[in-house]
Amino acid sequence: MEFKGKKVLVVGLGKSGLAAALFLRRRGAQVTVSDIRSADQLGKDIPALLEEGIAVEAGGHGLLTFRRQDLIVVSPGVPLNTPELVQVKNFGLPIVGELELASEYLKGKTLAITGSNGKTTTTALCGAILKAGNLPVQVGGNIGVPVIALVDQSRDEGWSVLELSSFQLETTESYRPEIAVVLNVTPDHLDRHGTFENYAAAKERIFTNQTAEDAVVLNADDDVTSRMAARAKSRIFWFSAKRIVRQGAFVHEGAIVFRASEQATPEFILKTADIPLKGAHNIENVLAAVCAARIAGVEPEAIRTAVESFKPVEHRLEFVAEISGVDYYNDSKATNVDAASKAIAAFPGGIHLILGGKDKNSDYRQLRPLLEERVKAVYTIGAAAEKIETHIDGSVPVVSAGTLEQAVAKASEAAQSGEVVLLAPACSSFDQFENYEHRGQVFKDLVYARQGVWQNV
Repeated sequence: MEFKGKKVLVVGLGKSGLAAALFLRRRGAQVTVSDIRSADQLGKDIPALLEEGIAVEAGGHGLLTFRRQDLIVVSPGVPLNTPELVQVKNFGLPIVGELELASEYLKGKTLAITGSNGKTTTTALCGAILKAGNLPVQVGGNIGVPVIALVDQSRDEGWSVLELSSFQLETTESYRPEIAVVLNVTPDHLDRHGTFENYAAAKERIFTNQTAEDAVVLNADDDVTSRMAARAKSRIFWFSAKRIVRQGAFVHEGAIVFRASEQATPEFILKTADIPLKGAHNIENVLAAVCAARIAGVEPEAIRTAVESFKPVEHRLEFVAEISGVDYYNDSKATNVDAASKAIAAFPGGIHLILGGKDKNSDYRQLRPLLEERVKAVYTIGAAAEKIETHIDGSVPVVSAGTLEQAVAKASEAAQSGEVVLLAPACSSFDQFENYEHRGQVFKDLVYARQGVWQNV
């Protein structure tokens, strides 16, 4: 696609929007950025954009701004039902997502990972494994570095390992990774997608354009991903923590093994006891990463070395500190009910659980059995607190803390030696924090302050 002299509008100035605007401008496009946030809120990015000759529309979207373009690029955080986007689509103006745009220019092969939970850990692990296998690799997408920011460093002989969200995938048309991974699909982002069916369909787009030359890795233990196999045109590999699979990775006699085909002899990869990540869900993440890495050609020895030395990703069931015998864990990335369930299930009991944030049209009643079994008390925070309290009423003692600071203080006062204070909010962070990383860092700082040690990690 030739951009020189073309008028291009980038809608939404998050990380992806900023990267897309700079990418387009440096290829000769006349770029405008439009965002509903005020100029004050966008303050730190506006000078850099203006210096590059990029126009900025802040504080709302103008329909005329949208109509005067040759192309519109939509950032993942912008809903496709935004009125201005709906209108210009009816006018026939081309609209493309950041992922779709980037994929046209990204060199080499792609290993793409999606799922409701476990994406970031699995993506980081896949990157580490491919690196251990001496493959040129770069990691990005929803994990922090926008896909379009990876283009200039991509190489024909290299791999791009990408974490992809439903927001990124819903705008794809021709995107085709050589290896696609779907970890699991459970209700999430229903405030954006409307229905679970729409959300699952967005996830499935990760392998829609694959051919018989490509491979898709699916979770045999997840009902939704299992049903996706019927619509895959690519080679199907399975992973399972519960059963032997025909082709893929599974657990057998305390070890993770991989079978390249139904006729192949299963090969030992590593013992499950040597996985350094807490929680049964992380065994699934390792299985998926093993499967993808073997398809990419990484040898078992390199996989084993990478997994055994892998450090937990920040804000994902991250151990923070032990204070007076109480362990503090930060799982701020547990932004939906299923993720919070997995975090709770990682501990046998004695949990003081911090729940709350911005609701995503979630059903917190699903937590009740785990709360009754393992949680001593729940401390609610944020905008979703009242709904959560209604949904879990009677299952466990509840403390209305309001803020994360109060929740940490109250949980610390109540917790006894041998117990756990766990941040696993089951909600997004945008009511009180910039993002889940900000929320997790605040939690960690509050814990460090109680420990008497202030650390900026």
